[in-house]
Amino acid sequence: MTAGEARLLRPVYLQTWLAIAALVLVRLVSAAVTPLSFDEAYYWTWSRHLAAGYYDHPPMVAVVIRLGTMIAGDTPFGVRLVSVLLALPMSWAVYETTAMLFGGRRVASTAAILLNVTLMAAVGTMIVTPDAPLMVASSFVLYALAKVLTTERGAWWLGAGLAVGAALASKYTALFFGPAILIWLVAVPKLRRWLVSPWPYLGGAVAFAACAPVIWWNAEHHWVSFLKQFGRARIEHLTLRYIVEIVPTQILFASPLVFVLGAMGLYAMAARRGGAYAARALLSAVIWTIVLYFTWHSLHSRVEANWFGPIYPAFAIVAAIAAHVVRWDGRADRLVRFSLRWAAPVGIAMFALLVIQANTGLLSGYRRDATVRSIGVGWRDLASRIEAVRVSTGAACVLAQDYGTTSWLMFYLPKATCVAQYNERIRWVNAPPPDAAALSGKLLLVHEERPDLLAKLSQRFARVETVAEETRKRGPLVIETYQLTLLDGARGQALDDAPPPELSGGAPAQ
Repeated sequence: MTAGEARLLRPVYLQTWLAIAALVLVRLVSAAVTPLSFDEAYYWTWSRHLAAGYYDHPPMVAVVIRLGTMIAGDTPFGVRLVSVLLALPMSWAVYETTAMLFGGRRVASTAAILLNVTLMAAVGTMIVTPDAPLMVASSFVLYALAKVLTTERGAWWLGAGLAVGAALASKYTALFFGPAILIWLVAVPKLRRWLVSPWPYLGGAVAFAACAPVIWWNAEHHWVSFLKQFGRARIEHLTLRYIVEIVPTQILFASPLVFVLGAMGLYAMAARRGGAYAARALLSAVIWTIVLYFTWHSLHSRVEANWFGPIYPAFAIVAAIAAHVVRWDGRADRLVRFSLRWAAPVGIAMFALLVIQANTGLLSGYRRDATVRSIGVGWRDLASRIEAVRVSTGAACVLAQDYGTTSWLMFYLPKATCVAQYNERIRWVNAPPPDAAALSGKLLLVHEERPDLLAKLSQRFARVETVAEETRKRGPLVIETYQLTLLDGARGQALDDAPPPELSGGAPAQ
């Protein structure tokens, strides 16, 4: 790049990072005003007892939350702070990768902005889950591999291994990077020399070392996390019921116009257009390895939309290629120009509407929607009423039947309150057990109405009495009605210590 070209592109570079910083700021504000989802509250409980692994996932999400709460306290903003800020290094890695592979700062700017206006990146970093650190690590996998390609320096394989290791410490989906990288090396003739070089294998050793604590934790806990997650691959029957969900959900998560650009970019790359073959092959290998597996998976089980998170950095680059690198004619050119012009406004508007809806229910006329049970609107007020009942009944500990309710109770009740999940004790294996003295006294169970549950509890406790009923509301909408049942006189252990289905021969828990 000449000095003149650099001067011309400097405003584009500045505008790109100002736009990304503004989007991050909007997410930080949204993170502060939106109550925690039940999964976030659950991962927050992990962060209080850091470990090398957990029943559901590897530990990276807990580390991310712990860093945030160390800065901003045990608040929704603190829980989400670092996750939102992770969009900055993720955007940098995507920007630099695009510039290296496709030789232009303008296409790099577009890739970084398009990634940030997808709901997968916007919501996926604001609502902190394992997908946030996974997407960041995925972007650095691409960056390191682009360095391997452009510099031909073997040491960059160590960086790739470290990035893959970080991804594996975030979510087991990162295992797909192994076959994707192998496919890339085999598919590109000039890269096959790496197959007989020690560098890729040293990178693999770095990745293994980075995720070795996760393996060690599983070995110490009967491989339960591996059994739970890899048990999803079990095929019991085939169906077309779930495959039809994949494209609509990805259109939503990518935002429609980014999806259009990404789809057109994939088409162009399949037609051998849009940059050098080695660069196209890298993006294609990462994207299609994951897409094809989950398409197969959908033939026997539901595929959650966020499972495609690792492809989004690559998909944003492909969308930018369609916008700036590939030449289009006629209607295709008009579609690309329209999509590029409106992708950011549409994505930002979708994010804003989603936040408004999650907090108020206004857009659905205060009726139920997909967010209504997962976001903890109304829990702060509900928790204060539950605490009042606990105090008035003399209950020493509050119990719940599911991990989401248990986690919300832990987050919103006074921190000194004893809270425990009555069952599924494997979820809390890294935390100190509840105080034995508290469990020997009166217990207050928070649950939705289930006569079968009360009948079962009557066999374990001398006294089972529903003492109150409380509702959680979003505006005028009653989201959930909870019964508060007093338990006393335990016959044996107060908590159900039955092993999880993965260790007892049952179907894996979802």
